[in-house]
Amino acid sequence: MGLLNFTRDPVPEAQFSALTEVLFRFLTEPKEQVERFLTQLSDFATVNKISLGPLKNIVKSILLVPNGALKRNLSSEQVRADFIALGLSEEKASYFAEQWKVNSPTLTRLAIGQTLMINQLIDMEWKFGVTAGSSELEKVGSIFLQLKLVIKKGSQMENVYIELTLPQFYSFLHEMERVKTSLESFS
Repeated sequence: MGLLNFTRDPVPEAQFSALTEVLFRFLTEPKEQVERFLTQLSDFATVNKISLGPLKNIVKSILLVPNGALKRNLSSEQVRADFIALGLSEEKASYFAEQWKVNSPTLTRLAIGQTLMINQLIDMEWKFGVTAGSSELEKVGSIFLQLKLVIKKGSQMENVYIELTLPQFYSFLHEMERVKTSLESFS
């Protein structure tokens, strides 16, 4: 059975399941306010006779795992292995992994939506060019691409200028095609 860091008392399965449900409800409902989440944590602490301070620390620690798993696109089995490596029992790690398996598609969609809304591409202009003269002989005759991206950051518009060599452009193009494929799989 898992142990609480602060009390060294075993954590009952029901408590762990209830806490996991509160965490995933918070993660999958982005419109849910932080105050509501804190209220749910406070209620959980009261019902289960746990101090709120240590519970918040536990929750912060537990939230690091789904955050990292989301960034690294981990499977439920990998999340389970991570929790076991961190000292959680097989049953609890399996329960959390099962919840991860159910909720990870929603979490991934939400993360992509937030990422795209932070820096929304509004417009793009591009020009190809050939270097006609340079102090470096090997650069003469090389092909380059100049990009002007108009990005909306919040309510502000920002111009971003990028100059790419031909190999850099093809690498960029390949990455954009991968992103497009990933986004199409979610819609």
